[in-house]
Amino acid sequence: MFKRSSIHLGGVVLCGAMLLGGCANQMSQRSEHEDRVERKLLDHSLQIDVGEPKVLELPQRRVRIHEQKTFEVTEFEVTRHYDRYTPYQAWREIYEIPLGAVAVVAGIGANVVNVLALGTLPDSITRDWLGYGFAGLNPFMNAQSNGRAQQNLAGIDETQRDKRREYTSLPWSERPVEVQAGKKTYELSTDRNGVLRLNLLDSPFSEQDLTRVGTLHLRINDEDETTHADASLLLSGQLRSKLVEAHALIFDDLEDDDVGQWVHRVKRLSELGMEEEASELEQSLIELTRNDPELQQEFLKSLTKNAGRLVADPGA
Repeated sequence: MFKRSSIHLGGVVLCGAMLLGGCANQMSQRSEHEDRVERKLLDHSLQIDVGEPKVLELPQRRVRIHEQKTFEVTEFEVTRHYDRYTPYQAWREIYEIPLGAVAVVAGIGANVVNVLALGTLPDSITRDWLGYGFAGLNPFMNAQSNGRAQQNLAGIDETQRDKRREYTSLPWSERPVEVQAGKKTYELSTDRNGVLRLNLLDSPFSEQDLTRVGTLHLRINDEDETTHADASLLLSGQLRSKLVEAHALIFDDLEDDDVGQWVHRVKRLSELGMEEEASELEQSLIELTRNDPELQQEFLKSLTKNAGRLVADPGA
């Protein structure tokens, strides 16, 4: 009795395995190709170029900052292989079985004709018709269908095509820079070209007494606080002694002064060696007198006569 039950159970399991194995109609394997690039960071550094000379003699300086990186770049060609199959749907046998019978008969006839035609008929007729017919006649298998096909990833092949190093040097664009002057630390920002414009006559330095500050310390950090750079810029004693006078010449109220005092301010800045500041003040005064042509002409003539400056007539 036990032996008969075992044989019966084994038969059921074998039939079930055959049934499940025949449900999916295996199709030709499909492959996809793509290129993949891996970038590995080898080195990351920041560079602060304070310019020349290292001792600051003028109140303005443009400091250039760059971020440099070295990458190991590896290129791969990736091929993914997919096993394709048509999932089983029992209701499709209603029309696949009769169509399969027709296809088998047609396939046999095509092979007979192919023999007489010395094998000139295409495989899509002689073989595919027979394959479709037998799959349609099998009640546990649907015929192949690209429209219903499903796929599973069968494997991935990777082939290395190239391996090289790449170097990048980009401006520290619109990023923060810490500037320490004595006991005070300011956070300034670079422009889009990675240039930090220092002006000791402008805020925030103009609000601090720099006569006892001999060095500006600059420091930058990346976002992860893993890479940083430091630089120093010395302030000459002559510059520090000129800053207070120069600041008063530029920023004290202009409207209460007469033309002679305006000219004196421009001339004195030039004598202090601050030609850029003298030109900026000169242009500001010309703009200030734009609505008073007579006053403007008086100012221009006085600049030429008393300060020896060559100024283009804005009305010419």
